[in-house]
Amino acid sequence: MARKSSKRTSKTKAKRRFRPGRWLLRWTLRGVSVVFLVAVVAALLWSVINPPTTLYMMQESRRLGGVDHEWVPMEEISPIMARAAVAAEDANFCLHWGLDVVAIRRAIDEGSSRGASTISQQVVKNVYLWHGRSWVRKVMEAAMTPLVEALWSKRRILEVYLNVAEFDEGVFGVEAASRHYFGVAPDALSNVQAARLAAILPNPKGRSASQPSPFVRKRTSQILSGAATIRADGRADCFQS
Repeated sequence: MARKSSKRTSKTKAKRRFRPGRWLLRWTLRGVSVVFLVAVVAALLWSVINPPTTLYMMQESRRLGGVDHEWVPMEEISPIMARAAVAAEDANFCLHWGLDVVAIRRAIDEGSSRGASTISQQVVKNVYLWHGRSWVRKVMEAAMTPLVEALWSKRRILEVYLNVAEFDEGVFGVEAASRHYFGVAPDALSNVQAARLAAILPNPKGRSASQPSPFVRKRTSQILSGAATIRADGRADCFQS
C-alpha cells in the first residue's frame, strides 16, 4: 500500500509541475479580461456623464495657464453646426460603425492618414487617449472605437465631439468657440459661421473662423454644400432629432 501511495504522490507532483507557457497564457487572458472590463466601464460612464475635461485639455491648461471650455448639450447647438462638422470631418458618419474602411483604404493607397480618422475615432482619442503619432495609440483607438459605437448613440458621439474639439489655442468646445469668434451662443450660429468653425477643425491653431483666409472661405463654401447634401440624402438622420 505504501508503494501505491508513493506512486500517486509522484503523479500529483508531476501534474502540478510549473509550466511557463500555461502560466503566461492564463495571466495574459486575465489581463485582457481586466482591460476589456475597464474599457466597458469607461465607455458606459461617459455615455451618460459629460467628460469634464480631457488629457489634452489638461496639458494645454498647464501650458497656457488655463483654457476656455464650457459644456453645452446638443439641444443648445445649432443643427447646422452638427451637419457642418459631419460634412467637414466624416460625411459617412451615419453609415459606418466607427471605422471607415473605405476611407482607410483610400488613405493607404495615397500614402497618407488624412481623411481616415472618423469622428468616432477622434472622440476616443480626445476623451480616452492622448495626442501624437504612435502605433500603440492607434491600436488602442481602433480597439476602443467599435465599443463606443456599440454603447453610445451617434447623437451622443457627435455631442461629445463638438464639446471637446479644439477650435483655437486654449479654446475647446463649440460653446467657447462660438463666443470666441462671433460673440454668439452656439444655438445662434448662422450657416456661414457654423461652416467656418467646421473648416478650422483640422488645424485650429493655424486657421481663424473670424478672419478667414481664402482657403477657409473656399472650404466654408464646400462644407455648406456638403451639409445640405447629407441633410437631403439622409446621412444626417442618425443625429438629427
